[in-house]
Amino acid sequence: MDVNGDIANWMIPGKMVKGMGGAMDLVAGAKRVIVAMQHTDKNGNSKTAKNATYPAGLSIDRVVTDLAVVDIEGGEFILRQIAPGVTIDDVKNATEGTLNTKNDVTEIQV
Repeated sequence: MDVNGDIANWMIPGKMVKGMGGAMDLVAGAKRVIVAMQHTDKNGNSKTAKNATYPAGLSIDRVVTDLAVVDIEGGEFILRQIAPGVTIDDVKNATEGTLNTKNDVTEIQV
């Protein structure tokens, strides 16, 4: 996903792509889209992006990850909550793209 709220499809380089992917089916007709995912991949690379390489053309409103709750508004990620034991800097370091931390960031209650 990226700062514009685009859900990114994925592909294996050099392989034929048969269709648009499942993202389109999952959110068809939705008024609000909330995505739950890991914040980084198994190598520690951010799953957030400035611009998606293969955008599906769908708009995400909120992302809930293992590190934080982030809203997507106006071309930036807005940090709303952080997981217990996680710092704002941890989220910044794991996020590609603009991360707005100017609002009151609270800890997720579990």
